[in-house]
Amino acid sequence: MGIAYRRVLLKLSGEALMGNLGYGIDPTVVQEIAAEVAEVVAGGVQIAIVVGGGNIFRGVKGAARGMDRATADYIGMIATVMNAMTLQDALERMSVPTRVQTAIAMQEVAEPYIRRRAIRHLEKGRVVIFGAGSGNPFFTTDTTAALRAAEISADVIFKATKVDGIYDSDPHLNPGAKRYQSLNYGHVLTQDLRVMDSTAIALCKENNIPIMVFDIAVRGNIRRAVMGESIGTIVGDLYEVS
Repeated sequence: MGIAYRRVLLKLSGEALMGNLGYGIDPTVVQEIAAEVAEVVAGGVQIAIVVGGGNIFRGVKGAARGMDRATADYIGMIATVMNAMTLQDALERMSVPTRVQTAIAMQEVAEPYIRRRAIRHLEKGRVVIFGAGSGNPFFTTDTTAALRAAEISADVIFKATKVDGIYDSDPHLNPGAKRYQSLNYGHVLTQDLRVMDSTAIALCKENNIPIMVFDIAVRGNIRRAVMGESIGTIVGDLYEVS
C-alpha cells in the first residue's frame, strides 16, 4: 500500500452508522466500515476515530424542543459512547485490537481519555476510538475531532460523511451545485460552507491539519484516502480553491 498518511483521525458521523435506517445502528454498515479500517491498519496506518451520536440523539435538536442545552449535549455524548462500543466490537471481531477512550469517566466500559496513553496505543498498532465528545457541552464532535487530531499529532482528518465532498450549495436542493476538489480554510469560513463548524475549522487552520471530506458509503474510500488519491474534497492552507 502506497501510504500518504501515517497517522489519521477518522471522523464518523452517527448518521454514517445508521445506513438507510431511520434511526439507530445498521450492523452491516458498521461491519463494512470496520473491514475498511482493518485493511488500512494491516497496511501500517495508525487510526484514531471520533464518532458522532446523531443516529441516536442530537443535543441541538433536544435543546430546540425545550430541553436544557447542557443536559441535551451530555445525553448526546453518551450516545457517542454507544456508537464507539459498537464499532469496537466490530473491529475486535476482525482481530483488530481496539481501545475506547471517553472524555466522561465510564471505567466499567472504557478507558478515560489520556493523551499519552492514546498515542501509545496508536504506536502499538491499536485503533483508538474517542467517545463522549470533548466532555463539554456546547462543543460538537467535529470540534472534538479537530482537538484530538491536534493532540495526537495526526497527519490529516478524514471526515467520512454521506456526501462525496464539499459543495457550494446543498446538492440535495440544488441539482447544479458545484463540488470543490480543494479549498483553503479561509474560503470555508468566509463562505460558511459548513463542512465542519467554525471552531473545528479554526483549530485545524491553527494547527495546519488538512481535512479530507469523502463519501463513506463508497467501498474502499478509506484506503484510497490513506493512499492520497483525489477523492472528495481536501481542505488546507496549501490548496487553491478549485
